Formats: sequence, C-alpha cells, structure tokens
Amino acid sequence: PDNPAVLDVGTGSGCIAVTLARLIPGARVTAVDISEKALSIARENARRLDAEVDFRQGDALGELFPGQREQFDLIVSNPPYIPRSEKASIRVNVTGYEPAEALFVEDGDPLIFYRAIARNARRLLRPGGRLYFEIHENFADETFRMLTREGFPDTAVRRDLNDKNRMTCSLQRR
Repeated sequence: PDNPAVLDVGTGSGCIAVTLARLIPGARVTAVDISEKALSIARENARRLDAEVDFRQGDALGELFPGQREQFDLIVSNPPYIPRSEKASIRVNVTGYEPAEALFVEDGDPLIFYRAIARNARRLLRPGGRLYFEIHENFADETFRMLTREGFPDTAVRRDLNDKNRMTCSLQRR
C-alpha cells in the first residue's frame, strides 16, 4: 500500500529497518529491540544514513505495544535462530560481531522467537498485511507448520541465492 506502516522486530543494528525506510517511499518504519545498546547503534546508523525510523525498546518474547491499537502493513524479523549446539560451527565473521543473544536459541525450542512474533503479528498486522522471517534452513518445514498453526495458512518458504530455504512470507487473511 501507499505509505506502508512497517515493523522490524529484533532490529539489532537497524540494517533492515534503515534499508526499508530508505527504499520504500513514504514508509513509516518502527523498529523494536530488547537491547538499549543495539537501539543506540541503530539510531546512529539511521542518523548517518538519513533514514527516518522510530526506534523503541521491547521484548519480542512478550507482548509488543500492549494496550495500543497500532497496526502494520508489513512485519519483518531476523530473530535469533541458531541452536546453541551449532555455535562451534558458526564462522567468526558472524560470532565476532554479533552478541550471542542475537544469534542463538536453546536447542529444545529453536522456534521460540518465531512463535512469539507470529502471535504478536496476528494482532498487529492489518488484513492483507505480510509477515516476513529470515529462517534457519534446517527448520523450514517446522517453521512453516508452526506459522500455519499460529493462524498464517498462506505461508510460503523462499530460497536464498545459495538455494537454501532462508525466509518465509505469510499473509494475514482476516
């Protein structure tokens, strides 16, 4: 839609939020992260790149914007999704620049962030809105099934440039 309302959950350095603010004309971009340090870096990145983004502190595992009626046309997230058991196999060019809490999840519940964000998205997305996730290639089927159970039956898994299952796109029907 014209002038879409966009939400980036777990914004980290703000890379996705800033890019969307710069590339989508008229977009009203909101970015949320639990870390005040990450938000400070994201604000500086937005300032340097002349991008208008509303940065807010919030916990992706909790209720986002409680008591508010705010709605979005697009929700994006690249949440933590690497099981801790895979930590040793992750290259230092990743672990050397990202805090562990932005990368890793407990082995027993690798979809914890996706489930919580999907539940928030059911309330926060406008009808016809879309929810995009970056995903772990090994959990594509599980993520697809979870999104369907959470009320997003119109979900597609997409491949990246290396032909790996790397993202989902879900449509809000209601």
